[in-house]
Amino acid sequence: MEPRKLTSADIDKVRHIEGFPIATDDAIIELSDAPYYTACPNPFIEDFIAENGTAYDESSDSYHREPFAADVTIGKNDLIYNAHSYHTKVPYKAIMRYILHYTNPGDLIFDGFCGTGMTGVAAQMCGNPDPETKLQLQTEIEDVQWGERRAILSDLSPMATFISRNYNHPADAALYDETADAVLRRCEQRYGWMFETNHVDAQGNPVIGIDGKPIMGIVNHVLWSDVFICPHCSSEFVFWDVAVDQEACKVRDVFSCPSCGSQLKKQDCEHAWNIQYDMELGEETRMIMQRPVVINYTVSGRRYEKTPDADDVRRFAKIDHQSIDTWIPTSRMPEGKESRRNDQFGITHVHQFYPRASLFEMGYVWKEAREAADKRVGHHLMFAHSAANQYLSKMRRYRPDKKGGGPLSGTLYISSLMTPPNPVLSIRRNSKTISQAMGIEHFDGTSVCISTNSLTDASLIPDNTIDYVFTDPPFGGNLNYSELNFLWEDWLGVHTDDGDEAIICDTQGKGLPEYQELMTQCFASYYRVLKPGRWMTVEFHNSKNAVWNSIQEALQRAGFIIADVRTLDKKQGSFKQVTTTSAVKQDLVISAYKPKESFVNDLMLQAGNEETAWAFVAQYLENLPVAVRRGDSIETIAERQSYLLFDRMVAFHIMQGLPVPIDSADFYRGLDDRYVKRDEMYFLASQVTEYDTARLKLGIESVQFALLVTNEKTAIGWLYQLLSNEPMTYQRIQPMFMQEVKKVDRYEAMPELAVLLEENFLQDEKGRWYVPDTKKEGDIAKLREKSLLREFDGYLKSKGKLKLFRSEAIRVGFSHLWKEKNYQAIVDLANRLPAATIQEDPNLLMYYDISLSRVG
Repeated sequence: MEPRKLTSADIDKVRHIEGFPIATDDAIIELSDAPYYTACPNPFIEDFIAENGTAYDESSDSYHREPFAADVTIGKNDLIYNAHSYHTKVPYKAIMRYILHYTNPGDLIFDGFCGTGMTGVAAQMCGNPDPETKLQLQTEIEDVQWGERRAILSDLSPMATFISRNYNHPADAALYDETADAVLRRCEQRYGWMFETNHVDAQGNPVIGIDGKPIMGIVNHVLWSDVFICPHCSSEFVFWDVAVDQEACKVRDVFSCPSCGSQLKKQDCEHAWNIQYDMELGEETRMIMQRPVVINYTVSGRRYEKTPDADDVRRFAKIDHQSIDTWIPTSRMPEGKESRRNDQFGITHVHQFYPRASLFEMGYVWKEAREAADKRVGHHLMFAHSAANQYLSKMRRYRPDKKGGGPLSGTLYISSLMTPPNPVLSIRRNSKTISQAMGIEHFDGTSVCISTNSLTDASLIPDNTIDYVFTDPPFGGNLNYSELNFLWEDWLGVHTDDGDEAIICDTQGKGLPEYQELMTQCFASYYRVLKPGRWMTVEFHNSKNAVWNSIQEALQRAGFIIADVRTLDKKQGSFKQVTTTSAVKQDLVISAYKPKESFVNDLMLQAGNEETAWAFVAQYLENLPVAVRRGDSIETIAERQSYLLFDRMVAFHIMQGLPVPIDSADFYRGLDDRYVKRDEMYFLASQVTEYDTARLKLGIESVQFALLVTNEKTAIGWLYQLLSNEPMTYQRIQPMFMQEVKKVDRYEAMPELAVLLEENFLQDEKGRWYVPDTKKEGDIAKLREKSLLREFDGYLKSKGKLKLFRSEAIRVGFSHLWKEKNYQAIVDLANRLPAATIQEDPNLLMYYDISLSRVG
């Protein structure tokens, strides 16, 4: 596309789109670089798709991929990855593996939670990878098709899309180096005196140079300490003086008051306060008292430390009384747990997060960057400025081990000991990293189109135009992006409209249901724009099962079918398959696909017919990995096991508004009649040869799988696994079973081992329990279901909150009520259960949410 000039008329066309940022048109236009990047919903996306996309025609579409199911090990020590310190990033080299697996050169990729834009970097780097990465990927992936892919990136946060723009639209590296060096040199000439200090000897005396003048050092950082008041004698003391043991390199939890000798803890003491005039606000402000205690500086390449002397004190006072001669942001921090956490210290506005001396240099560099002759070069200098921004603030903490400090990630916390550094030195360091990163990026940015808006409204992208989605969505309440980004965005002059921010946040009035609804809308956008039969990869981080279940249901309600779930082992940096989708405490990589329209339409026409269940299973098995090798073994594919196949079939029908055409007993019996079973997994006839061949090559007789016993369902699975090897008596099983039953939910009324065996297994003439013949498994399931329904009927007739119950009985009962369309009974009983029981079980949550919508 040809370069465009973004105008207010263009902005008017997209002003109605959800997530339109809070900013003036002038600020949006100044920040944008149309047509490939706009700091608002991008009005040129359709032109980009028309030029780079391909039309979808199901009749001629031959695309087919299994889900990506290989281990991935990627470090974070990479110039591009480290160029900016945003809250979360996925290494682009990891994303490249997914793109190469799921797409062809020239395909169109979409990431609506783009963050730093690593998906765009990965898409472009597929066209020109570095030699080392290329060699490694060619050994990992068969038939690699190298070639640049195109990408559309969007995010609700203007800061995120600004970072994405700079990662994906490199400037001329030589011109950037020249410009950045000139700006920083001018800044030093103008404000360098603010970061000079007398070089002193071991006794603290100034060192005199050969010219007879004191030798001056360049300040690296100043260590500032809070001042507290003793609760016993009301005397003031400097926290650094009493609490830091410099020899032991630690901060004491308990310390003595220097005046009265009382033993104190920091939380026992109140802050001392200063009343001072804030020139930027034009009013007196009240802020906690802080003292400079250590100056770290450099002379002739060597670092030294000193206690501030009289000249330093005078310099600090002079800076405090000098007007800042460039624009700096001064907005009031917005409502929020994070954004207002420092109100208690008197730090209420953006400029108060930075030492005053730093604001002079930061303001000057920002001004020069905005006025740069080459806009892209200027934006990269702003990028370097923002990369250093939080390190330049009061959030940079003191580290007693002398290994440096930094802001605490995911929060705007300010420590009692802070070490804000010299801005020019930090921005120069970041500029060099960015320049080196640009040397790695061999692309011009015309293959990536960036938009600033909410994914809840992706109306600028036409239906069925995207070939692949990679996304790393916000995960519950782990990070409050709009609050954390406010400092950055106030420099940009463009702020996030948090109305559609997918987050759990009390300040915004958003709990788990609101988060789930927003995520459902976002996934519905992905579903609409993705071509049928294509894949979406979701990387998700959360330690709460309830949030994971919300994500899983949001995916299914949007229409996606989950085909593979893996956990990311952060210690190893590798991905391993999840064997249960209800116990998630690690990062997840979810593979989901959009079924073809003809398949969905055919099922709609056959609603109520049992064949819809088997049509679903057939296409589902076709989209699962067949044989996943892990070292010298073959991995069990959890999604090919009977209980997950049943869960997915039921979920698909319910989410499509179709009646579930078959009960569990007939379903399990039908699996054995229609599909080939190997190692407790089911395969199409066309797949089983591949699996058997892989197993023979490794000399494996059978595949073992581990299963953590947390509830009745997993207990039954564990028993199946145990007894499939050999029949065992109750006396042999019982001690092993007791060792496994360790993490049962506190509300789970776990049946006795004898009950589980009676309901699910058979005994031989020697009294040994064994796995029933698969031909009879359906009959056993039917008997078991009757028993569970009797128990469930007891729950229905009881009154009050249920404190102890069998979750399997609840699942079977909900399924039975659903078939009877008794949605009110589902809602009523769900309200008698602990909230965690519903939120942490994906099947119960699905029944409850849909029933609630139908009776509401």
